[in-house]
Amino acid sequence: MLNRICWLLLVTCLVIGTSWAADDPFVGKWRLNPSRSKLSDEMKVERVSGNKYAFDFGSGDPETVVADGTDQPADFATTLAVTIEASNKWKVVRKKDGIAIITAAWELSQDGNTLTDHFTSTSSNGTQSSLDYVYDRTAGTAGFAGRWESDSVQVNSVFEIQIEPYEEEGLSFFSLADQTTKNTKFDGKDYPGSGPSLPKGFTTSGHRVSTLTIQLTNKLAGKIVDTRQVDLSADLKTLTMTVRPVNHNKPNILVFERE
Repeated sequence: MLNRICWLLLVTCLVIGTSWAADDPFVGKWRLNPSRSKLSDEMKVERVSGNKYAFDFGSGDPETVVADGTDQPADFATTLAVTIEASNKWKVVRKKDGIAIITAAWELSQDGNTLTDHFTSTSSNGTQSSLDYVYDRTAGTAGFAGRWESDSVQVNSVFEIQIEPYEEEGLSFFSLADQTTKNTKFDGKDYPGSGPSLPKGFTTSGHRVSTLTIQLTNKLAGKIVDTRQVDLSADLKTLTMTVRPVNHNKPNILVFERE
């Protein structure tokens, strides 16, 4: 759910916890390598009536709005506005507290079977991150209404994560880009995240599989959002995260390199 509704959460909620501390091999600064990563996504657009559409970005709980360009109530205390600029071009804007946090320019191919999404997210301090999604139609026959799947995502921004020791039995994650902090002790309990880009009620829990492997579960208001496995290479230079969003058939593979 999070990688379409708020791309920032996909990278900035990579907090991990462990029973080690300063000498833990996960501690350090990591940069995403887009060429080694594989991002996928799924979404469904259903025409309800006239210009009213239901958008399911993977949560299984559609957001219904009229495509008239106005801001309308949506998930996570945000608003959603959809503007029909042409028969093959839509503009989708999500705002929080009146400020745009996501802007997406959608464009259909001439045959209507490919949807290109130029996607930009804006953090609370004004930092922007952009990606280009290319979706293939898997259901529906015309227009933007239908089911769409993407295995082709181009990352156009730099993503970094910082992992540091937290107290005696945990780790702390901090993202300078969006001022998000997450402290977690490795005890299987749910710990809340903090920062302007995190929805209220977002928590993370996890356990260690082995010295170099950790599994995490992210929740929103007690409901599982995604599960993820974090694997560290034997030389401790590469961190690979396999993210499995709920209601998505394919995982996201994020490969980070130590800085």
